[in-house]
Amino acid sequence: MRLLHTMIRVGDLERSLTFYQDVMGMKLLKKKDFPEGKFTLAFLGYGSEDTSHCLELTYNWNTDHYDLGNGFGHIAIGVKNIYKMCEEITEKGGEVSRPPGPMKHGTTVLAFVKDPDGYQIELIERTAG
Repeated sequence: MRLLHTMIRVGDLERSLTFYQDVMGMKLLKKKDFPEGKFTLAFLGYGSEDTSHCLELTYNWNTDHYDLGNGFGHIAIGVKNIYKMCEEITEKGGEVSRPPGPMKHGTTVLAFVKDPDGYQIELIERTAG
């Protein structure tokens, strides 16, 4: 068994695709419209869907925003140089909501980025990326 994907609902698919591709460096793996259901699914990731965990963006055609609630926490991504990554995200128009640095009560270096719909993305510095 392996974890396949994480799904989040987005209010503007093109805006979210631009963010995850241009700011976060993901690749669009597949995108499909479902006219009868009035929704579109887009899968993005850093590797093949066959071998890597992916992010599924669900866009319901008649919904332009969602309340985030308090049950969902964040998406986590391992990065090699968190300080450089945060600089690049900011330069590309992304929002670093918690600058890089050691986590409270620990030594792990992390940062948080907010996507266009308000979802938090935790960046964790890892030597293996």
